[in-house]
Amino acid sequence: MSGRAGGRRVVFWRHGQTSWNLEGRFQGSTDIPLTETGLAQARRAARLLAALRPDAIVSSDLQRATATAQQLAEITGLPVKHDPGLRETYAGTWQGLTNTEIQAQYAEQYRLWKMGEPVRRGGGELHTEVADRAVPVVLDAVERLPDEGTLVVVSHGGTIRMAIGRMLDLPAHSWEALGGLSNCCWSVLGRGYRGWRLEEHNAGTLPEPVIGDDT
Repeated sequence: MSGRAGGRRVVFWRHGQTSWNLEGRFQGSTDIPLTETGLAQARRAARLLAALRPDAIVSSDLQRATATAQQLAEITGLPVKHDPGLRETYAGTWQGLTNTEIQAQYAEQYRLWKMGEPVRRGGGELHTEVADRAVPVVLDAVERLPDEGTLVVVSHGGTIRMAIGRMLDLPAHSWEALGGLSNCCWSVLGRGYRGWRLEEHNAGTLPEPVIGDDT
């Protein structure tokens, strides 16, 4: 038994590596391209995800996400719907800074953020505002799936965490409990009898069926 009521599944797939990832810079909504390594990561992951036979692909319209999504589109033949609602958090003046620079220039803001307080990092968006724009995009695409369909959402680490937290009905201050995603890794939500259920997190191989009592 899968434990799903409708059988629909959402695969949240983070984009591949960028130069700012390597430099430890806060990207936010800055439109940074993939590195050659990032493109290779996307190609490898796309070959794996294609085995899930997805029914639809939606993607952030930032180029690091669109280039990642394109690798899956080329294998599956599916079109990609690009939506700005899936962009990474806009973080204002934090964008382009390293973690060390952020801590030095915005020490109190950084402290409150790490404590889970609602903070407009660099004058940008709140976590809940990111979820407010991203989750409707995902749910709208889910509603268009067949009963046993799979949706692949190509987005960004922060946005994916917030979308998952909202869809699991977790309180916003606890969303940080969901660990980050590595470049081109993914998390899987399945629709269960009592709502959405986290089935895989930060995976880099195909999901295996759960066999046993916890299904």
